[in-house]
Amino acid sequence: MYTYDYLFDFTKNAFERMGCSEEDSHVIAEVFLAAEIRGHASHGMLRLKDYYELWKAGRINVKPNVRIVHESPSTAVIDGDNAVGMVAAKKSMLTAIGKAEKAGTGWVATRNSNHFGIAGYYSMMALKHDMIGICLTNANPLVAPTFSVSRMMGTNPIAVAIPAEKQPPFVADFATTPIARGKLAVAEKKGEKVAFGFVQDKTGNPSDDPTILKSGGSMLTLGGDRIHGSHKGYCLSAIVDIFSAVFSGANFGPFVPPSVAYLPVLDKKVGEGTGHFFGAMRIDAFQTAGEFKAKMDEWLTTFRSSKPAEDQERVLIPGDPEREAEARIMKEGISIVPAIKNDLMQIANELNLKFE
Repeated sequence: MYTYDYLFDFTKNAFERMGCSEEDSHVIAEVFLAAEIRGHASHGMLRLKDYYELWKAGRINVKPNVRIVHESPSTAVIDGDNAVGMVAAKKSMLTAIGKAEKAGTGWVATRNSNHFGIAGYYSMMALKHDMIGICLTNANPLVAPTFSVSRMMGTNPIAVAIPAEKQPPFVADFATTPIARGKLAVAEKKGEKVAFGFVQDKTGNPSDDPTILKSGGSMLTLGGDRIHGSHKGYCLSAIVDIFSAVFSGANFGPFVPPSVAYLPVLDKKVGEGTGHFFGAMRIDAFQTAGEFKAKMDEWLTTFRSSKPAEDQERVLIPGDPEREAEARIMKEGISIVPAIKNDLMQIANELNLKFE
């Protein structure tokens, strides 16, 4: 088991060795560890190797000039200057919050960025401002639309955070696929199979092999197949892609630059880098914050008190599993899969750092 502080310091030091500023490295480490303690190891230390390989290939800018290139009182387009995604994303969400403070709502589309970790981190930034936070992003083109075997879209997550008064906030953070790509990578590192309905081989046959993407297979959209609503997952993923990329001027769909080594970097581009979309909505632009949060408490307690199925102990609210994981993991420590630990030790050796 590792402590939060040990992994935070290692991650921060690693990005500083890659050339990132101390401030940017702090932000990156914060998002990495937010994923780990919220129970999403698929977006935590596992991803350090991806960023390291991108850096070695000269595909990320460690000294970016993240800037607004177009704006209105309530909107902005931000160019991330090919930064590590966390750097561009945090500045973008802060801009959306700043716009909302003045205009009631703020909306920011971001282009020329990279993978940014867990989307929930950015939506939750709005909570302490008595705002609702929204975050979307497109991602590695590994997902096939319904009825297709072509890898056209990413896992394209959606995250929404809504504050309450006495109850914990509502935090929905989910991919528009049945499983996040990183969870396939974790299963591979553990030598485990995955459930059918997550991936298919290159001809469209169901597969339980988490490595199938490396041999031409693809991920499925939320629902898994048409009978179970994969067309709805396809629609959700498409909406995320359009908001994140077409709005911002980033690459969309199959043209999103990959952050994994087994996907080729296409010569054709339809925009700049990876795209994100952020929203912040000031509650008191609609009603007083006190009234709204009291109603949210009532909503949350109503749903929490719904009768569980016979084989279930209780009904969960979006955000409960992550909040409970955070309390447990901060107390017990962070477990790292041996194969991921080996990757971290190799990176540490090459960067002249120590990883125990």
